[in-house]
Amino acid sequence: MGSGDGEHIIEAIGKCRIVIRDGEVVEVGDPVIKDCPLAKRFAYPISAITKEAVRENITHRIKAFGMCTDRREVVDRREFVGFGASELLSFAIHEKLLDAVVIASDGAGTVIATTPELVQGIGGRMSGLVATCPIPAVIERIEQNGGIVIDKKSACLDQVVGVERAVAQGFRKIAVTVADPASAEQIRSRYPETLIVAVHVTGLSQSEAERLVAASDLLTSCASKAIREIAGKRALVQAGTAIPVFAVSEKGKIIIVQKMARSKEPFVIKTTKLPVAGDAQPDPLV
Repeated sequence: MGSGDGEHIIEAIGKCRIVIRDGEVVEVGDPVIKDCPLAKRFAYPISAITKEAVRENITHRIKAFGMCTDRREVVDRREFVGFGASELLSFAIHEKLLDAVVIASDGAGTVIATTPELVQGIGGRMSGLVATCPIPAVIERIEQNGGIVIDKKSACLDQVVGVERAVAQGFRKIAVTVADPASAEQIRSRYPETLIVAVHVTGLSQSEAERLVAASDLLTSCASKAIREIAGKRALVQAGTAIPVFAVSEKGKIIIVQKMARSKEPFVIKTTKLPVAGDAQPDPLV
């Protein structure tokens, strides 16, 4: 296979549906939000979310680190967001709070990552992956860096099977990223000790958000109004105010608090009613 052969579909930057084919952005859907404080801090910043700005940002990602091509870089030590999902999970592996993380990768599908660098390299720059196809060079790179690809032939996205495989491989302290309530509920039912991290939640309905919060340990809020309301009220800890991350279980709380303890950044700590909203929020919340 050549550079980026096949089709990859992601949702990014305001839930835009983006189709990448052969290393080129061939389709960009309409964004559902028009402004995001996180997007302003991207390596290729977006001040106003338009289809053209999204296209330019994704094109930059393809050129910069090979997203959805056989040039895809899969390891990284840099933190892009202090308390982002990949940053929390890579920290947790580093501190031996976890020994495996089930994540989604372009060019490989569901992956079991066992090193902090692989978690951050894949997850730190990956938006919501809807569908992908296998890229042998990417799969090989992931395996060389301690990862396990659950289906090399199809690069399927199946987080439930990913956790099942991680358990079968002998891992015990497992985390998984999920974007839909059904997967979270299945994993919670079958593997109750798994740390479940909800990601890419923009646009969830109230009932979907209720189900996802009930099954999760940590939730990134993205531009979701429902997650802010539901997770915020149940949260033990909130990290950040623009795009809050909520810990709704003791396990989730421990990871956030431990990461804060290891950080050299200053913090203010106080008890308060959650959620707390900062001045900068995605617009609109959906």
